[in-house]
Amino acid sequence: MKKMVSLLILVGIVTGVLFAGGSAEAEPAGEQKIQITYWQYFYETKKNTIDELIAEFERLNPNIEVIHETFPYENFDTKVAASVPAGEGPNVITLYYGWLPKYLDAGYLQPLPHQYFDPAEIEAEFFPLVQAVKYEGEYYALPTAVRSLALFWNKALFREAGMDPEAPPETLEELISMAQDLTIRDGNENMLQEGMTLMLQGQLHHWVREGLVRQFGGVPYSADNRTVTYNSPEGIDAFNWFIDLKKVYQVGDPQFLTDDVTAFKSGRAALHIDGSFRLGTLNALEGFDYGVTELPSYNGVHSNFASFWTHGITSFTSGAELEASAKFLQFITSSDAMELWLKNIGELPARREVALREEYQQDPMYGPFIRGLAYANSTYFVDETAQRQVFLDVYDKVILEGMSVEQAVNEAAAAEQAVLDKHYAN
Repeated sequence: MKKMVSLLILVGIVTGVLFAGGSAEAEPAGEQKIQITYWQYFYETKKNTIDELIAEFERLNPNIEVIHETFPYENFDTKVAASVPAGEGPNVITLYYGWLPKYLDAGYLQPLPHQYFDPAEIEAEFFPLVQAVKYEGEYYALPTAVRSLALFWNKALFREAGMDPEAPPETLEELISMAQDLTIRDGNENMLQEGMTLMLQGQLHHWVREGLVRQFGGVPYSADNRTVTYNSPEGIDAFNWFIDLKKVYQVGDPQFLTDDVTAFKSGRAALHIDGSFRLGTLNALEGFDYGVTELPSYNGVHSNFASFWTHGITSFTSGAELEASAKFLQFITSSDAMELWLKNIGELPARREVALREEYQQDPMYGPFIRGLAYANSTYFVDETAQRQVFLDVYDKVILEGMSVEQAVNEAAAAEQAVLDKHYAN
């Protein structure tokens, strides 16, 4: 299969599938080799896939060598931030789209060269959410893949509970009922099995913000993204509903088995909301019987969150290194690279013509995520780390400190508004 995919990549390049004028011709062997560096955070399937793409790219461009460096996810943003003042680091870098504003403010990235990346062609070929990395008419980055959320369920645990393993919850009401039936505690009320994972710092803070708040009739931010609005009555109702999963229904615990992914992978959690990137990891587990479905609706309303990691070129990259970096970025955002990424990792192709192929839309695993893109929203983060933390604080203030949900949400809104005001003031 890998040989077949590599052949597809080669054919796509030779026939001009690559984006906006890239060349497939191998450079003369006698030319001096140009070395560029690529950074991303460590995620095993991503590392392996990039290594596979690099090997093919270097075969087609023998005068270019790509040094691939990875760092633990928890330290990646810090590592990047430390390299900004010194103007050091990689030539091509992967960043979460929500981090871009602060790195653009620092002058760390340069606009993508138009000879390789025509803005008009980007907007014609990529999902519209990539405009989150467009500033003052220029694109500063481009993704290989995009993400949405879906509900994972453990079919084996459904069977053990006497439930239909092919009938996951379709509404929020069914989600609560099934999660309760799938929760198991011992005689001392210690949790043995979670009905549903509840770790906000994973993907659930996105679900609350862009999923539940909208499903309950609110919106998280104003149309210009400058004002926090999730502390409306509808938004507070959404937070209340989520908090009650722990406080009232007791279907899960954020600290159960260290984290939610571990709990689900080990067969100790029945329901789990996560991104499409999780498919590669779960599919590697021998005999793990699970399914994927679209996020549950509420009163007939669907809502989802879409995001992406994106590749940019650092501002201190110039000359031959800039040309080599642009060629490499063009290569890893090609249609064929996206297909390989989807098969190896599970993240959705960023180009519409790839993602919306019938075979992918109807796929039992990819399909729910792709269909979810139709009603997904991408939060316009200015400081993703700080904006995520205010949501985590809501949960802690209510569960650990006994604060009312309304007060906790209002305090979160005020804290996040300060983050937005600081950004736009500058």
